[in-house]
Amino acid sequence: MYEISVEKHFDAAHFLRGYRGKCEALHGHRFRVVARVNATKLDDIGLAYDFAELKRYLDDILVRFDHTCLNDVPPFDKINPSSENIAANIYGELRSKLAGAPVALSAIEVWESPQTGIIYRPD
Repeated sequence: MYEISVEKHFDAAHFLRGYRGKCEALHGHRFRVVARVNATKLDDIGLAYDFAELKRYLDDILVRFDHTCLNDVPPFDKINPSSENIAANIYGELRSKLAGAPVALSAIEVWESPQTGIIYRPD
């Protein structure tokens, strides 16, 4: 089994509705997003999957979040833009983009800072 990962960043502000603490106020992060896919075999030239294609798909998703207030961007205008919800949303969108690809999306990581992040893997 091969696990391929790519990492991208986006800068955005957000606030957590109903949170009792500092994160209830508008604040920003440089979010780091890591997408991980699994492949069981290599193609004819020895690649499990093209990094460039995976990066392009991830970019297509993240571009609408960059330099925004996430609370104004669907679906986060309705649900809290927590790292957990951001990761699950990215996972769903990227899984759709990879439909029919010779890889399976295994996880999305979202890091708000170098010390705090989450990993989303569906059941």
